[in-house]
Amino acid sequence: MQTLTINQILENISSLPVEDQFFIADIINNRLKELRREQIALRAKEAQENYKNGNFTSGNVNDLMRAIDDD
Repeated sequence: MQTLTINQILENISSLPVEDQFFIADIINNRLKELRREQIALRAKEAQENYKNGNFTSGNVNDLMRAIDDD
């Protein structure tokens, strides 16, 4: 299997008609949006599990900043 560099891929895309380039851009944008949704959903599930298991702290902004500084 041949591995293409990012630059080679971009050069190949640049050789396509403009409409195809827009189509590829749309596909990549949609895939990235879906990936981000999946990441957010996974993080939300982790947060729910942490809350359910009591693995959380509460407080105000100052408390949060102190906790961050302590790490």
